[in-house]
Amino acid sequence: MLTSKQRAYLRGLGNELNPVVQIGKGGLSEESLNQLDAVLEARELIKVKVLKSCLDDAGDLADEIAEAVGCQVVQKIGNSFLLYRRSLDEPQIQLP
Repeated sequence: MLTSKQRAYLRGLGNELNPVVQIGKGGLSEESLNQLDAVLEARELIKVKVLKSCLDDAGDLADEIAEAVGCQVVQKIGNSFLLYRRSLDEPQIQLP
């Protein structure tokens, strides 16, 4: 579980990020979960954007992804959210 100080630090890092994964009208699939898992392992902190064509709620998708891939939702704003998971091999982000 992230503390509020750690969450604020990650939000600051996330401001500069561009979305690396976009979820469209196809919704969340097994392929997109595998892709999210691989990207989280490589980058630790990612931004995901839910397109307007998607019928699912962005907040619900964030929680579903977090449970499926074992990450934490750092921030939800509109149709975008930040996900964080510490890398098992080489941690890149040092949390305060």
